[in-house]
Amino acid sequence: MTPDPNPARHDRDSVARNALELLDEVGLADLSMRRIAGRLDVQPSALYWHFASKQELLAELADRITASIPLHGTDVLETARGIRDALFAYRDGAELVLSTYALQLGSSHAQSALTQALRAQGAIDADERGAALLHFVLGHATLVQQRMHADSHGALLPTPEPDVTAGLGRVFDLGVRALAGELSARATPTPPRG
Repeated sequence: MTPDPNPARHDRDSVARNALELLDEVGLADLSMRRIAGRLDVQPSALYWHFASKQELLAELADRITASIPLHGTDVLETARGIRDALFAYRDGAELVLSTYALQLGSSHAQSALTQALRAQGAIDADERGAALLHFVLGHATLVQQRMHADSHGALLPTPEPDVTAGLGRVFDLGVRALAGELSARATPTPPRG
């Protein structure tokens, strides 16, 4: 016999909101269904009324992290910076979005924002460039967040520069500009598969 759900106690939104708060407190590695349930004072099985799996919950969190990215930006670099900033707004936000993107879960809101900005600037291969740019943004943001996390735990070798992320903003801008390239240039032909 299946128990009746208690929607007055928690709904899908409150589970996701609490999971995001917990993500900021403990990080992705320690974000478990058991820990989320404990925070909500329910049994872990109660979470499955709202999310079929932990992966579905993580996809919802990734969608919430990227939801603030405007879809109608016309500047590629500003759009990429907006995605990066949305990822940085949450502890391990980049890693969470990267992992759900890799598994093709959740929405493609961030990639859509990049693709639309590329189209607005005249790119004829906007879909492919949008994917390449998103891969770069996710990888770069994950690197920065991991470096900051390692530094906060004393796991990095000492350097003369006190800011472990010094210069990475310039690297980010350079990477975005390089991938955006000549927007109205001919699309690179796809090599035949052999």
